[in-house]
Amino acid sequence: MTPAGPPASESAAGRARRPLDRSFFARPSPVVARALLGSWLVRRHPTGLWRVQLCETEAYLGREDPASHAHRGRTARNLAMFGMPGSAYVYFVYGMHYCFNIVTGAEGTAAAVLVRGALPNLALGRRLDGPARFCRALNIGLAQNGIDLCDPAGGEIWLERGRPARGVPAVVGPRVGVRDPTPWRFRLSPGLA
Repeated sequence: MTPAGPPASESAAGRARRPLDRSFFARPSPVVARALLGSWLVRRHPTGLWRVQLCETEAYLGREDPASHAHRGRTARNLAMFGMPGSAYVYFVYGMHYCFNIVTGAEGTAAAVLVRGALPNLALGRRLDGPARFCRALNIGLAQNGIDLCDPAGGEIWLERGRPARGVPAVVGPRVGVRDPTPWRFRLSPGLA
């Protein structure tokens, strides 16, 4: 796989591509998690548009999933999970890291997909493997919690269609740090653990 290349210019990327619409995200989280592999996450930044290709995700099913932040119900921390599909759920963990999730399913179900990583992008000069490094590299924090990722005009962050390179199969397995062995972790490369 090749690096994503330099950040796209505002004029080139802003007009040529459209954010994924809400119907893409209004499906079960395992379906969305797998479908996101190879898609592009675009981050608007003062220096231009940063584009990274997603290569690792994990699905969380809301209240029915003991590993989900929504398992015990609505709280101030997880409120964004109960929002519209295609919105962001960002949380702070271990007193030092942020994790970026995308709300999926029907509004109110609190299902989400954790973005665990993206393919290397030499232009950013930072590692994108692992949810904390991903957020650090793209300057994602609590200010992005609850934002709409489906804004047709392209808001602060959005996702665009993409696909994995030819011949790169999805590797499916259990989620990281979760006792449940259900295969809801999706990766493009077994080397990105």
